Amino acid sequence: MNDVLRSSDANESATLESDEQLMLAFVQGSTEAFGELFSRYKQPLFGFFQRRLADPSRAEELTQETFLAVLQASSRYEPRALFRTYLYAIGFVILRAYRRKAMFRAVFFGSSDGAHEPAAKGSIDSDYLVRDAVSKLERTDREILLLREFEQLSYSEIAELLSLPINTVRSRLFRARMALRDLLATPVPNSPARDFTESEERI
Repeated sequence: MNDVLRSSDANESATLESDEQLMLAFVQGSTEAFGELFSRYKQPLFGFFQRRLADPSRAEELTQETFLAVLQASSRYEPRALFRTYLYAIGFVILRAYRRKAMFRAVFFGSSDGAHEPAAKGSIDSDYLVRDAVSKLERTDREILLLREFEQLSYSEIAELLSLPINTVRSRLFRARMALRDLLATPVPNSPARDFTESEERI
């Protein structure tokens, strides 16, 4: 019974600790601390990659690769920034390396694993429409929008990640939101699903 209570107390204290405290505890040898960080950030990091890649299995692979990179670099960790900023910075490095490899394969071997392609064109699903519209934004504007709206990073965190002044982040985020609104307001062209519906109505 006492063991159960001690285990419960340990779990509760872990959840109350900041990300930075947990990472420092892991550096000092606490595997439980890293387990708690993994639990906190597995889904957010997977979402980070999934919003930038078409293939969920690739997103899962890059999520695991990022956590592995955190493990390998743990001895050099210094809490100079928020842990999540540190984590997403590593995620960006992993993502860029993956995109370079995918581009190399596409150019030299004529193959593509869908690193830049959204869902099927015939779909009129709202998630696809948003994803397609976001993909049309200028690259930096797109990253700022995703980091703010989906990863929910602060302006200062985004500025640090992308090496931009905070005022630039604010202005480009506003521009990205306006551009996205205009793109989503554009009428959807005819799709197979829409054509089928119209043909039914004519029968």
